[in-house]
Amino acid sequence: MQRRRLILFTVILLGHVPAGLQAQENINVTGGNASGSGGSVSYSVGQVFYTTSTGVNGSAAQGVQQPLEISVVTELEEAKGINLTLSAYPNPVTDILTLNVADFDATKLSYQLCAMSGKLLETKKLEGKQTSIVMTSLVPATYFLIATASHKEVKIFKIIKN
Repeated sequence: MQRRRLILFTVILLGHVPAGLQAQENINVTGGNASGSGGSVSYSVGQVFYTTSTGVNGSAAQGVQQPLEISVVTELEEAKGINLTLSAYPNPVTDILTLNVADFDATKLSYQLCAMSGKLLETKKLEGKQTSIVMTSLVPATYFLIATASHKEVKIFKIIKN
Protein backbone atom coordinates (compact mmCIF):
# COMPACT_ATOMS: atom_id res chain seq x y z
CA MET A 1 0.00 0.00 0.00
CA GLN A 2 2.84 2.33 0.91
CA ARG A 3 4.58 1.53 -2.34
CA ARG A 4 1.43 2.27 -4.40
CA ARG A 5 1.11 5.69 -2.73
CA LEU A 6 4.74 6.44 -3.49
CA ILE A 7 4.31 5.45 -7.16
CA LEU A 8 1.07 7.47 -7.42
CA PHE A 9 2.70 10.51 -5.80
CA THR A 10 5.70 10.23 -8.15
CA VAL A 11 3.45 9.98 -11.24
CA ILE A 12 1.40 13.00 -10.16
CA LEU A 13 4.52 15.01 -9.33
CA LEU A 14 6.23 14.17 -12.61
CA GLY A 15 3.02 14.88 -14.51
CA HIS A 16 2.81 18.46 -13.18
CA VAL A 17 6.46 19.49 -13.28
CA PRO A 18 6.76 19.80 -17.10
CA ALA A 19 3.67 22.06 -17.16
CA GLY A 20 5.49 24.57 -14.94
CA LEU A 21 8.76 24.59 -16.89
CA GLN A 22 9.45 27.20 -19.52
CA ALA A 23 12.11 26.97 -22.18
CA GLN A 24 13.97 29.52 -24.25
CA GLU A 25 11.99 30.55 -27.35
CA ASN A 26 14.91 30.94 -29.70
CA ILE A 27 18.34 29.55 -30.35
CA ASN A 28 20.81 32.09 -31.64
CA VAL A 29 23.04 30.82 -34.41
CA THR A 30 25.81 33.30 -33.78
CA GLY A 31 26.47 36.76 -32.40
CA GLY A 32 29.18 38.98 -31.09
CA ASN A 33 30.49 42.47 -30.58
CA ALA A 34 32.09 44.75 -33.15
CA SER A 35 33.72 48.12 -32.63
CA GLY A 36 35.41 50.75 -34.71
CA SER A 37 36.04 54.48 -34.91
CA GLY A 38 32.29 55.18 -35.30
CA GLY A 39 31.25 53.26 -32.18
CA SER A 40 30.42 49.72 -31.18
CA VAL A 41 27.59 47.29 -31.78
CA SER A 42 26.39 44.05 -30.23
CA TYR A 43 24.56 41.63 -32.54
CA SER A 44 22.89 38.23 -32.68
CA VAL A 45 21.73 36.10 -35.61
CA GLY A 46 18.82 33.70 -35.32
CA GLN A 47 16.38 35.62 -33.12
CA VAL A 48 12.88 34.78 -34.31
CA PHE A 49 10.53 36.19 -31.66
CA TYR A 50 10.43 39.53 -29.92
CA THR A 51 7.73 41.74 -28.49
CA THR A 52 7.20 45.47 -28.44
CA SER A 53 5.43 47.19 -25.56
CA THR A 54 3.97 50.61 -26.31
CA GLY A 55 2.91 53.18 -23.74
CA VAL A 56 2.19 56.89 -23.43
CA ASN A 57 5.86 57.87 -23.06
CA GLY A 58 7.21 55.67 -25.86
CA SER A 59 7.88 52.04 -26.67
CA ALA A 60 10.31 49.33 -25.64
CA ALA A 61 11.36 46.34 -27.70
CA GLN A 62 12.08 43.16 -25.77
CA GLY A 63 14.25 40.37 -27.01
CA VAL A 64 17.78 39.00 -27.00
CA GLN A 65 19.31 41.80 -29.08
CA GLN A 66 17.52 44.92 -30.25
CA PRO A 67 19.04 47.50 -32.61
CA LEU A 68 19.64 50.97 -31.22
CA GLU A 69 19.91 52.55 -34.62
CA ILE A 70 19.82 51.55 -38.24
CA SER A 71 20.47 54.37 -40.67
CA VAL A 72 21.26 54.63 -44.34
CA VAL A 73 22.88 57.79 -45.62
CA THR A 74 22.09 58.42 -49.26
CA GLU A 75 23.99 60.36 -51.89
CA LEU A 76 22.93 61.10 -55.45
CA GLU A 77 25.27 60.17 -58.28
CA GLU A 78 24.86 63.60 -59.89
CA ALA A 79 25.66 65.36 -56.58
CA LYS A 80 29.17 63.91 -56.23
CA GLY A 81 30.77 67.33 -56.82
CA ILE A 82 28.95 68.93 -53.89
CA ASN A 83 31.09 69.22 -50.79
CA LEU A 84 28.81 69.74 -47.79
CA THR A 85 30.27 69.83 -44.33
CA LEU A 86 28.25 69.90 -41.15
CA SER A 87 29.59 71.63 -38.09
CA ALA A 88 27.78 71.52 -34.75
CA TYR A 89 29.08 73.62 -31.89
CA PRO A 90 29.23 72.09 -29.29
CA ASN A 91 28.86 68.47 -30.27
CA PRO A 92 26.20 67.23 -29.51
CA VAL A 93 24.35 70.46 -30.30
CA THR A 94 22.53 72.35 -27.57
CA ASP A 95 21.34 75.61 -29.18
CA ILE A 96 22.65 76.49 -32.65
CA LEU A 97 23.59 74.11 -35.46
CA THR A 98 25.75 75.45 -38.28
CA LEU A 99 25.60 74.05 -41.80
CA ASN A 100 28.62 74.97 -43.95
CA VAL A 101 28.60 74.66 -47.75
CA ALA A 102 31.80 74.61 -49.79
CA ASP A 103 32.39 74.38 -53.57
CA PHE A 104 28.71 74.81 -54.47
CA ASP A 105 26.17 77.61 -54.91
CA ALA A 106 24.40 77.59 -51.55
CA THR A 107 21.35 79.45 -52.90
CA LYS A 108 20.34 76.30 -54.81
CA LEU A 109 20.23 74.25 -51.59
CA SER A 110 17.62 73.91 -48.88
CA TYR A 111 17.34 71.75 -45.78
CA GLN A 112 14.69 69.75 -43.96
CA LEU A 113 14.90 69.00 -40.25
CA CYS A 114 13.07 65.79 -39.34
CA ALA A 115 12.43 63.86 -36.14
CA MET A 116 13.40 60.18 -35.94
CA SER A 117 9.73 59.29 -36.48
CA GLY A 118 9.88 61.00 -39.90
CA LYS A 119 7.86 64.05 -38.85
CA LEU A 120 8.99 67.16 -40.78
CA LEU A 121 9.87 69.91 -38.29
CA GLU A 122 11.36 72.63 -40.49
CA THR A 123 12.09 73.37 -44.15
CA LYS A 124 14.13 76.39 -45.26
CA LYS A 125 16.45 77.57 -48.02
CA LEU A 126 20.10 78.02 -47.11
CA GLU A 127 21.03 81.61 -46.33
CA GLY A 128 24.54 81.45 -47.77
CA LYS A 129 27.78 79.53 -47.30
CA GLN A 130 27.01 79.29 -43.59
CA THR A 131 23.48 78.73 -42.24
CA SER A 132 22.56 78.73 -38.56
CA ILE A 133 19.71 76.47 -37.45
CA VAL A 134 18.18 77.31 -34.06
CA MET A 135 17.42 74.13 -32.09
CA THR A 136 16.77 75.58 -28.62
CA SER A 137 13.01 74.83 -28.73
CA LEU A 138 13.53 71.15 -29.66
CA VAL A 139 13.58 68.40 -27.04
CA PRO A 140 16.79 66.38 -26.52
CA ALA A 141 16.65 63.60 -29.13
CA THR A 142 18.16 62.45 -32.41
CA TYR A 143 17.16 64.30 -35.59
CA PHE A 144 17.91 64.06 -39.31
CA LEU A 145 19.04 67.08 -41.32
CA ILE A 146 18.42 66.48 -45.02
CA ALA A 147 20.19 68.75 -47.51
CA THR A 148 18.32 68.96 -50.83
CA ALA A 149 19.03 70.42 -54.27
CA SER A 150 16.19 70.69 -56.80
CA HIS A 151 13.90 68.64 -54.52
CA LYS A 152 16.40 65.74 -54.46
CA GLU A 153 18.24 64.56 -51.36
CA VAL A 154 21.93 65.39 -51.53
CA LYS A 155 23.12 64.38 -48.06
CA ILE A 156 21.57 63.30 -44.79
CA PHE A 157 23.15 64.12 -41.43
CA LYS A 158 22.32 62.63 -38.03
CA ILE A 159 22.04 65.36 -35.38
CA ILE A 160 22.05 64.64 -31.65
CA LYS A 161 20.40 67.38 -29.57
CA ASN A 162 21.33 67.60 -25.89
